[in-house]
Amino acid sequence: MRAEIDRFMTETVDTFLAPFHDPLRAALSTETRLHGRAEEWDAALATIQSNTRASQFDSDTVSVGDPNADFEEVLSMFLPWRKGPLKVGKTLIDTEWRSDWKWQRISSNIEPLKGKQVLDIGCGNGYHLFRMLGAGADLALGIDPTILFNYQFNLLQKLSHPNRAYLLPLRSEHLPQFGGFDTVFSLGVLYHRRSPIDHLKELLSFTKPGGELVLETLVVEGDRNTLLIPQDRYAKMANVWFIPSTSMLELMLRRAGFIDVKTVDVNVTSLEEQRATRWMQFQSLADYLDPTDKTKTVEGYPAPTRAILVARKPEVARKPEVARKPEVARKPEVARKPEVARNRK
Repeated sequence: MRAEIDRFMTETVDTFLAPFHDPLRAALSTETRLHGRAEEWDAALATIQSNTRASQFDSDTVSVGDPNADFEEVLSMFLPWRKGPLKVGKTLIDTEWRSDWKWQRISSNIEPLKGKQVLDIGCGNGYHLFRMLGAGADLALGIDPTILFNYQFNLLQKLSHPNRAYLLPLRSEHLPQFGGFDTVFSLGVLYHRRSPIDHLKELLSFTKPGGELVLETLVVEGDRNTLLIPQDRYAKMANVWFIPSTSMLELMLRRAGFIDVKTVDVNVTSLEEQRATRWMQFQSLADYLDPTDKTKTVEGYPAPTRAILVARKPEVARKPEVARKPEVARKPEVARKPEVARNRK
C-alpha cells in the first residue's frame, strides 16, 4: 500500500496536486489506520509475479494481468470483493455489486470525461476509477479509508499497464480544498455522513469553478420537506444518518453553493445488482429486506432507492452576505419648550 502512495506523490509532482502533497502527507501520517492483517497482505502481494502487464478499462468487466495466468489463490486472501465485475488473469471475480450497472446510469448523464482530472470519494477498490480512465479521464484520484480496498487496488495495479489512477487511504474530511478537479464523484457516501451539508461543502471545495459534481445517494419519495432519519439501523446498516427526497437534496445542493442542480436518475436497487457471491459471502441486500415484502427493509422502511444528481460549481464564487449591524434604537427626542416671545422695547 505504501508503494501506491509513493507512486501518487511521484507521478503528480507536475500537476495541480503538487502544492497539496505536504498536507496530504500530514493527513496520511495521522489518519491512516493500521490493519491487523497488513503483514499477511503484504506477503500475498509480494507473491504476485508477472512478466505481462495488461489492462482493459473501457468495458463492463475491468480486466488486468496476463489472461492465461492464475491468481485465484492470492485473490482469495483479499475477500470480500464488493465492486466490479473484475477479471484478474483468467479469474473472473463476481463481486457483490454489479457496479457496471451504476456506471451505465452515471456515464450517460454526465459531461464527457475525456482529458479531465477527476476525484472519486469513497471509491472502494477503484473499479470506477478504472472506468473513468476508460472513459478518457487524464487522471483519477480515489479516496477511501478502508485498508482492505486499498490493498485490492494495489493488487490490481501491480498487474495493470501504467496508468494515472491513484487511491489514498483517507476520508474526504481529511482532504485540503483542492479547488481544481473537473469532475468530483461522491457515490454512496452522503448518507453515511453525520453532517450532510458539510460533506456537500467539502465537495464544492474540491471542484474547480465551472466543474461538475456527480452525487449518488439513498433517497425516499416525497416533497422538499421529506426526510427519513432512521431510529436505529436502516437495512441493517448502523451508519445511515439521513435519507432525503430528491427535492430536498436538490435544495441542499443549492444551499451548499452549487448551481444547475438536477436529478438525472432514480433507481430501486435490485437483488440482481447487489447480492452475495462466492467472492462476497457475507449478508447482502436479500438479507436486508423484509422476507414477506421486498418493498421494505427488515426495519419497515422503504427499500433502498438511489438517485443520481448532477450539479455545477459557479464560475465565480458567490460573495457571502455581510450581516447588517442591528440598528440601535434612538432615544425619543425631548420636546422643546416653546420659546416665549420677548417684548420688544
